[in-house]
Amino acid sequence: MSKARSILASNRRARREYHILDSIEAGMVLVGTEVKSIREGRVSLAEAWCKVEQQEIFLVDAHISHYKHGNLNNHDPLRPRKLLLHRKEIQRLQKAVEQKGNTLIPLKLYLNHGRIKVEIGIVQGKKLFDKRADMAERDTKRQLERTLKQY
Repeated sequence: MSKARSILASNRRARREYHILDSIEAGMVLVGTEVKSIREGRVSLAEAWCKVEQQEIFLVDAHISHYKHGNLNNHDPLRPRKLLLHRKEIQRLQKAVEQKGNTLIPLKLYLNHGRIKVEIGIVQGKKLFDKRADMAERDTKRQLERTLKQY
């Protein structure tokens, strides 16, 4: 029954708020109760972002709820989590972030052959008119599909 890749959480807001320039897969350093809580789907990437610090990348403000069967040693829900990447990948992401307007945002959290992975996107913020253009494009697509369905 295990799929090669099953999505546990996605950041739908990121697709609406940002232009996604590139993405990369990274592993995460997690505690046991975090893994169990993520597998239950008790994770939110809505406010999360990534920062590069001393040749390491950290996932910040990702909310992983307490594991309900955990004990007093349960994890902190908002602690920064280290991401596992090769040195060249980290350097590439660091160069991308140093460019004006770019940032790192987690896009998806998923299981890949039993391991929890996060997809990080190099993104650039959208302006209000970009968001309106995207909404208009979606509406016209939807309208076109409706008319094709009728005929």
